[in-house]
Amino acid sequence: MFFSENKPTPHKQRIRYSKDKLIDRAAITEFISIQGVPKLAPVTVVIAAYQEKDNIGSVVKSIPSRICGLRTSILVVVDGEDDGTAEIVREAGYLVVVTGVNRGQGAALRLGYFMTRQYGATYIVTADGDGQTDPSDLAVVLQPVVQGKADFVNGSRRLGSTPVTWTVRNVGIYIFSKLVTLLTGTEVTDTANSIRAMHAELTGRLTLNEPQYQAPEILISAIMSGARYAERPTTVHARKTGSSKKGGNFTYGYRYSKALLRTWWREKTS
Repeated sequence: MFFSENKPTPHKQRIRYSKDKLIDRAAITEFISIQGVPKLAPVTVVIAAYQEKDNIGSVVKSIPSRICGLRTSILVVVDGEDDGTAEIVREAGYLVVVTGVNRGQGAALRLGYFMTRQYGATYIVTADGDGQTDPSDLAVVLQPVVQGKADFVNGSRRLGSTPVTWTVRNVGIYIFSKLVTLLTGTEVTDTANSIRAMHAELTGRLTLNEPQYQAPEILISAIMSGARYAERPTTVHARKTGSSKKGGNFTYGYRYSKALLRTWWREKTS
């Protein structure tokens, strides 16, 4: 059964998760019918994409075939309402799974995590589908995991750089980082970085429920589960084309903070 490794969810959420399992099962069945049963490389880069046809081609082509000396696969999860993103990925020779419903980045990444565990990957690295990720940072973030020094590594633009000035967003990153540091007792400098690396099996031991705002959920869940945590400097670029799907800064901040606090409380009281 999909995601059976994760902890039980509250009763009021189980109907949604049952629907999610059906959606995921249908997506994987279609994936196998088109691309066959995959055998993933030791490192798999998981990318959640929603209407990124103008960006995804250059993104997947920029990812190296080996990261930290290990063979690398790319798995793109198209989060419903496909605008041609999937065909671009397939034509480039990479793996892509398409869900029939747009649910959010969190749900898309959970499907990607499940498939990495199911089909043989040892390590997961996540990246953006809009061109904000610097491909050279993937190895920087994965290296401590491969070396056995950490179980979960988060990229940090505050330790690295971002050439674009988003005043409100940057203030939010600072505030949320201080809040997570206070709540977990672990120094965190960037809670919303798109690059993270971990052992694939770790994703099966964490409770991951958030449909959209999965960055604070997986971060807090990993830290509070006792996983060895580390950060590495990364660069966040401006998206190549198009606009963010996250909504306005204040709406995004409100919803993000709810997901953050909900996750912390769940982990604290579980």
